[in-house]
Amino acid sequence: MTSIADFTVTTNRGEELNLAEKKGKVLLVVNTASKCGFTPQYDGLEKVFQKYKDQGFEVLGFPCNQFGNQEPGDADEIQEFCKVNFGVTFPLMEKIDVNGPDASPLYGWMKGEAKGLLGSTAIKWNFTKFLIDREGNVVRRYAPTDTPDRIAKDIEKLL
Repeated sequence: MTSIADFTVTTNRGEELNLAEKKGKVLLVVNTASKCGFTPQYDGLEKVFQKYKDQGFEVLGFPCNQFGNQEPGDADEIQEFCKVNFGVTFPLMEKIDVNGPDASPLYGWMKGEAKGLLGSTAIKWNFTKFLIDREGNVVRRYAPTDTPDRIAKDIEKLL
């Protein structure tokens, strides 16, 4: 049975990260963008990360430029933007595709585990979120309009 521990991703610093290292943590995996109407959610994501990180929770941000070219920067520009404007300290990964032939294998798996509206597997927009339990299973997919503070109760149940 596949879990998030079966995937390796690349950090925004170009280092490989085996997600088996995250086993035992509750994760919120989010495709992000710096020039989107939902970009202020970085603030809420950082707040839930700070609130629950000592209990074994982590946010993983995956910048993506597939929706309206709203993440045009390189890794350093994205990191700087997130830190300066929203105080982001949670890990950011390299920019990826979440849909199409070049989609990240991690996203391919998560989309199949938790389908969207009307059974769709496609990611519809920036700031789609996936909640992962301590065993590495996808628990739920959240729409971009679901703010991090609304997700907090679900995070608490898994902690």
